[in-house]
Amino acid sequence: MPSTEHSNSTGSLLTKNILYISYDGMTDQLGQSQVLPYLVGLQKFGYNFHLISCEKPEKFEKQRKTIEDICKGNGITWHPLPYTKSPPVLSTVKDVRQITKKAFDLHRIHKFDMVHCRGYISALVGYKMKKQLRSALLFDMRGLWADEKVDAGSWNLRNPIYKTVYNFFKKKEKQFLENADYTISLTRAAQKEIHSWRHISNNPVKMEVIPCCTDTELFNPAQVDAQIRASIQKELGISDRDTILTYLGSIGSWYMLDEMLDFFVTYQHKYPTAKFLFITGDQHEQIRTRAAERNIGADKILIRPALRKEVPASISLGAHSVFFIRATYSKISSSPTKQAELMSMGIPVISNAGVGDTDLIIKNFKSGVVIGDFTAESYNRSIDELAVTTFDRQAIRHGAEQYFSLTDGVSKYLRVYQSILGHD
Repeated sequence: MPSTEHSNSTGSLLTKNILYISYDGMTDQLGQSQVLPYLVGLQKFGYNFHLISCEKPEKFEKQRKTIEDICKGNGITWHPLPYTKSPPVLSTVKDVRQITKKAFDLHRIHKFDMVHCRGYISALVGYKMKKQLRSALLFDMRGLWADEKVDAGSWNLRNPIYKTVYNFFKKKEKQFLENADYTISLTRAAQKEIHSWRHISNNPVKMEVIPCCTDTELFNPAQVDAQIRASIQKELGISDRDTILTYLGSIGSWYMLDEMLDFFVTYQHKYPTAKFLFITGDQHEQIRTRAAERNIGADKILIRPALRKEVPASISLGAHSVFFIRATYSKISSSPTKQAELMSMGIPVISNAGVGDTDLIIKNFKSGVVIGDFTAESYNRSIDELAVTTFDRQAIRHGAEQYFSLTDGVSKYLRVYQSILGHD
């Protein structure tokens, strides 16, 4: 996969060369929402970015031009590498080797002042560069990755191979935290947990909390395209009499589809005209099958994928939105992007406790209802609370602007960069 070389256009403003490494691809939705916007913002402060990412071939072909244009327009030099999917473990080893070679080759030319590593795989390379080349290291850990793999069932610790891999990354996690010049956590809950670890030397480590931020201008109810909204409403057969409960995002191992459908059964008792709109491209048949098992009418389940530009209009159809996430140990480090997007649109949410800072944010900004467990009693109690609460949607949006704004996220990264590299 060829490098996509673009020179930074800020000329004499360039003061520091930064290598940003992401194992996630820029042609993935995650790269476009949770990597590039930060780099675009930081580049304006005089940082010269080289970006290494691993791209899935099918997405690379479709989205390459889009990412090239973003990078070219913002002076970011992009070095896409191919992502290797199989076999498990060995494919990742291969990817780490190709990232390492590319990173060291680039360093010989550009003499990077700092390596910003997104996630554990990338940090394997950044840690090596810090030890051998004395580059500063920013460990953007995102979450408790090794524990997430176990909690998700991807790594069965009864399998000696995965047990070895898990132990390897827990050892590396310790090294990253001890040697990074700064660490980024998505949540205060994870920061508190890590600062309690006695096996980490010189704890508390330097750490900044930056949640998954969102573009509050894109997710702005005042900017929703009325034509797109009306088109979606017509396509789905939604009338003005309907009360819409939404779910936004992927359907996977973390998200509790059965419990959310059970909640909707109870929700219908309070709101007889309710329909459940899933804004997702995932597992449509599974959603319908599970709904039918609960005798939810087929006309009550609406499913529609949405392009990014369509998501705000889709969200705006909802009276409330629900997301239940498995509250495992590793999820204390989770920052659901959907929460930021829904709050930015002023939509009250129903969620469960024990996932990152989610419940704390809901309570602090009066942006919804938190359930303690997945019982009919809890569902009824939360729905009664929804019915009697007058949510201030503008205040909910203001909370998103305070806590999740992209501008604030860039400002926090800038302070970390300046702490590591100094002010110019």
